[in-house]
Amino acid sequence: MFHRNTVRAITLASVLCTAMAGMIAATISTGWAWDDSKYPNFRGQWRTVGGPGRFARDQVAPLTPEYQAIFDKIKETGGQGSEDIHSNYTYLCWSGGMPRVVNGYGQIEFVIAPTTMHILVDHIYDNRRIFTDGRPWPDPITPTLLGYSIGVWKDTDGDGNYDVLEVETRGFRGPRAFDATGLPLHRDNNTVIKERYSLDKKDPNLINNEVTVIDNALTRPWTVTKVYRRVPDAHPHWEEENCPETNTHVRVGKDDYMISGDGFLMPTAKGQKPPDLRYFK
Repeated sequence: MFHRNTVRAITLASVLCTAMAGMIAATISTGWAWDDSKYPNFRGQWRTVGGPGRFARDQVAPLTPEYQAIFDKIKETGGQGSEDIHSNYTYLCWSGGMPRVVNGYGQIEFVIAPTTMHILVDHIYDNRRIFTDGRPWPDPITPTLLGYSIGVWKDTDGDGNYDVLEVETRGFRGPRAFDATGLPLHRDNNTVIKERYSLDKKDPNLINNEVTVIDNALTRPWTVTKVYRRVPDAHPHWEEENCPETNTHVRVGKDDYMISGDGFLMPTAKGQKPPDLRYFK
C-alpha cells in the first residue's frame, strides 16, 4: 500500500511539473519574449564627460527677473541658500533631484529591461526608474525629488531596432536645483523635463542625453545636451559611496552646524548661536 501511494504521489508531481513548465513556456511565448538585441548597447560603466560640474557650462540660464534675483542671493551663500531662499540640501546627503542628477555624478549604469530602464548612480540616492511599458500617468502622482518618469523607445532610422529613448518626467517636490551653484527651479515644483537618450552616431562609447527643462523660473524651455562616456574596462571597478558616513554637516531646526575634527559641534557663520538645548537637562 505504501509503495502504491508513493508511485501515485510521484506521478502526480510529475504531471504538475509538466503542466507548470507548459504554462511558463506559453507565458514566455505570448508575453515575456524580449529581444535585447533590438535595443542600443548601453551596457557597462559610464561617467559624465567633463565631470558633473554645472548643468550648462556654455550657457546662461534664461531665468525670469524674479528668479535671477533669487539666484544672486543664493550665490552669496555658496549655492546652498537659506530658509527663505529656494535652495538644495545635497550637503545633508539629500538627492539632488531632477534635473541635477543628469549631470552624471559618480559611476553610472544603464540597465534596459523589458518594461523599464534603470539608471543606477553610485552617488547618494540618485537611482532612477523610467517606465517603458506604455502606462498612463498616475493620478495623482506622489511628488518626489526625482519625479515620475515615463519613456518610449523609438526607431528613428527605420532599421527595425530602437535607437532613441524619449523620456518625460514630472511630479516633483523640492528643494531642487540645476547644479551645485544652487541655480534654482520654481517653488511651485511644476517642472516638466524631457530627455532623449541615444548612442553617439560617430562614437558608440558615448551616450548623448538631450535634456529640456520646462519650468516657471525660466523665460523659455531650456535645452542642454549631457554626454556620458563608457569606461573601457571589461570589468570596471564599482566603488561604494556612503554620503552619511563621512558627512560633517548637521542641521538643527533651521540652522546649519558642522562637526569639527575633534568631534564637537561648531558654528558655520560668525556670531552663530548654539542650538536650542531645551531637552538636555
